[in-house]
Amino acid sequence: MLRILKYTLYLVVVLAVLLGTYIQLNKVDDIPVNELKAKWAPAPSQFMDSAGLQVHYRDEGVNNQETPIVLIHGTGASLHTWDGWVDELKNERRVIRFDLPAFGLTGPEPSNNYKIERYAEVVVSVLDQLKIDKAIIAGNSLGGFISWATTVLYPERVSQLILVDASGYPYDAKSVPIGFKLSSNPLTASLLKNFLPKSLVAKSVKNVYGNPDLVSDELVQRYYELTLREGNRKALKQRFVQTLPGPLADNIPNISVPTLLIWGEKDLLIPTKFGERFNREIKNSELVVFKELGHVPHEEDPKATVAVVKQFLTKNQTALHQ
Repeated sequence: MLRILKYTLYLVVVLAVLLGTYIQLNKVDDIPVNELKAKWAPAPSQFMDSAGLQVHYRDEGVNNQETPIVLIHGTGASLHTWDGWVDELKNERRVIRFDLPAFGLTGPEPSNNYKIERYAEVVVSVLDQLKIDKAIIAGNSLGGFISWATTVLYPERVSQLILVDASGYPYDAKSVPIGFKLSSNPLTASLLKNFLPKSLVAKSVKNVYGNPDLVSDELVQRYYELTLREGNRKALKQRFVQTLPGPLADNIPNISVPTLLIWGEKDLLIPTKFGERFNREIKNSELVVFKELGHVPHEEDPKATVAVVKQFLTKNQTALHQ
């Protein structure tokens, strides 16, 4: 019995040493934002002073009389996630996208405020800065939460709403990316400070795709490098603590603007039942489900998903002029 206990203790010590070594080998320092700008903020990227932040944004497309579209990304992502949609929309409309506080090149919120109300304030501040009175707001995941929250809190600023696998209801995930798990747990977040193997990022991105084979090395590298932007990892921990579903969701049935809901049937993080709930609670809404896509359908298959967006915009533009 004593030999078994000694052997078990020996194994525990060996495993602890191996784990500690692995963590040390995969510790990566933050990267100053100026070192990332050349690669991730070429033209048409710009930076604006807005809501106390240096917001990284892109303002593209046709600046005509049509209402601009504002695209809001989700947790761990950046404005680059919308590249495919922008390529298809910019010949017809003005399209604006920006990095949220805690993500991309915008980086941490100075007052460490990541409540949903603050995110909505940032959206309105960006609109004000660009002199936009009213916009079509589209968002994925956390960006979807921010989009509908902005519609609830500032209804006069939103003409139409597009929610792509949006969050905001209490979670009931079938599978959560490991990066999200580690960042949202206070103990692991503290123990694994500056720990970020690229393999973990790759696994997290693949987790949100319906077809993980579509996740390229280049895509993983983008997520990886922008996560390393100075302050983003620390801010992400606070985003998980502060940006939580709450009583604001009780106001979702009050949303009256035309709303398009896009969902990936293979979304394991926010399953399609939540799209169905949005569809029930928002009277003037329609739900389109893509059977083979996951949590980021706009990134996984931009052409198919933006085609639905174009139909939605055309239909509502026609109705507006009738």
